[in-house]
Amino acid sequence: MIHTPSTRILYHLWSTRSNAGCYFYTLFREERRCNMAVCKDNKTNTYFVKTYYTDYTGAKKQKKKRGFKLKREALDWEREFLLQMQGEPDMTLNSLARLYLKDIKTRLKEVTYDGHKHLLDNRILPYLGNKPINLITPADIRAWQNKQISQGYSDAYLKRMNSLLVATLNFAVKFYNLKENPCHLAGSMGKRKRNKITFWTKEEYFKFIALVDDITKYTMFQTLYYTGIRIGELLALTYNDIDLANGIIRINKTVNFKGGKVIFTSPKTPKSNREITIPQLLINDLSNYIEKIYGYKMTDRVFPYTKAILYKELKKKSEQAGLKKIRVHDFRHSHASLLIDMGINPLLISERLGHERVETTLNTYSHLYPSRADELAEKLNKIVPF
Repeated sequence: MIHTPSTRILYHLWSTRSNAGCYFYTLFREERRCNMAVCKDNKTNTYFVKTYYTDYTGAKKQKKKRGFKLKREALDWEREFLLQMQGEPDMTLNSLARLYLKDIKTRLKEVTYDGHKHLLDNRILPYLGNKPINLITPADIRAWQNKQISQGYSDAYLKRMNSLLVATLNFAVKFYNLKENPCHLAGSMGKRKRNKITFWTKEEYFKFIALVDDITKYTMFQTLYYTGIRIGELLALTYNDIDLANGIIRINKTVNFKGGKVIFTSPKTPKSNREITIPQLLINDLSNYIEKIYGYKMTDRVFPYTKAILYKELKKKSEQAGLKKIRVHDFRHSHASLLIDMGINPLLISERLGHERVETTLNTYSHLYPSRADELAEKLNKIVPF
């Protein structure tokens, strides 16, 4: 039989039989009629791609993609796919971003990966995604930066965006033959940290907490203020992490929320795995709270809520008290301020906060330490020469 368009019905009848072998045989015969990598599927009136490539290990592989309405769309997809596989620098930033995300997915925590993907999809690719990476110029980067700066984002957020674009294009330089990273000539934008941290003095905190009458929220705020733990560490606490008899809270995990699911991950840094001693007043608060919880398991979360419960209460009560605006994370800074005011050694503060290095503590809170220049000069004056 000559396989012409007039035999299409025969093929269609064969393909509708329940015998799976006949179906695949028919599909194979239809594809053989096409001598090109992009072929038309007469059954669905769409185009499909069948192409071969060599992956990074040297293995020969086949790739199929169906459902293109236009032949041009199928050819464009095939070209872009092969460029990705061959590592040509004229792939688009969209394609490079997919490769970069695939590479980092196994190296990052899920929440960090999601953050990178969100920034790429919403802040970078809508502006630069369709450009071939070897045609992206420093002027393009500069124009993108100016657009982001005009949106009123914080310095820290701008810095995150810029750093991610730099890292993505560095990935192309290292692995996909891009000659140079245009970001280096464009310069940076934003700052990694805010110029000044925000915190409450103990007097301001006492004024705030006096207005919190819900026992759950009260205990959560007390725990944040008297331990300095991160909000994710607080919400990840399980009953077996709290040792009231010895006055210790163990930090060994953090929590994130995605699609309504609770996701436990390891703490931010290795030093974040730590034991924190707590004062008697917090022991009393936690004991009072826990004894009102019925039928809990030791592996249950002590505070089975999301961050929103604290955000809303903080905003409401701080406005009611006439206090300056702070974030939930700033309770951590308030705790550090309290310890500094008490004269606690920076190394102990660093260990308590779970900082990887004491330099982090000093760099973050150095302006809170009182100047001791006068004291130093006074001691030098007391030196009696021989």
